[in-house]
Amino acid sequence: MPENVRLLFARPWVFLKGCVRVSDLPADDIVEVAFAGRSNVGKSSLINALVGQGSLARTSNTPGRTQELNLFAPETGGIRIVDMPGYGFAKAPKPAVEKWNKLIHQFLRGRPNLRRVYVLVDARHGPKANDATVMNELDKAAVSYQVVLTKADKMLEKDLAAIIAATAKFIAKRPAAHPEIILTSSEKATGIDTLRTEIARFRDGL
Repeated sequence: MPENVRLLFARPWVFLKGCVRVSDLPADDIVEVAFAGRSNVGKSSLINALVGQGSLARTSNTPGRTQELNLFAPETGGIRIVDMPGYGFAKAPKPAVEKWNKLIHQFLRGRPNLRRVYVLVDARHGPKANDATVMNELDKAAVSYQVVLTKADKMLEKDLAAIIAATAKFIAKRPAAHPEIILTSSEKATGIDTLRTEIARFRDGL
């Protein structure tokens, strides 16, 4: 692993703040990458695995618990990770769902410092309609995004090849989609170094 990547993730990361409105966000003078995904896709677990801290991002068995834009950064600064509210959950009240969706859309369209959105998709199920809705928004806003398949350890290797191919076809004609799909497992650390390297590259302006 390159030294700049190792150092970025060897140092402690901290929770900065939770934002319920776009106006709550800090100044847009620092590079940001964001993580989006359906509730229960393993977003918090993946962020915790990335930073090597087991409880930085809250994990819950209750879908929809992340109801804010939660910001994290290394103590040395230079980049922020934005944990976006999970989408696609069924049990939350409709007004709450509409409020969180509005927050997501405003964030995606209003952050010039946002370099990449990682759209997390459960490898066991592949992209769903809710994922397509978010991708449509990202395409319209011209925000670069990349699909990250989670929970790869829950599938057989032969089935993973099929889901990767299907996902690649799903994003093939989307203008803002990065063509490379990252396969991850928070439990097995699959794909974690790949994500770390990418995030360090954005931090370093490469």
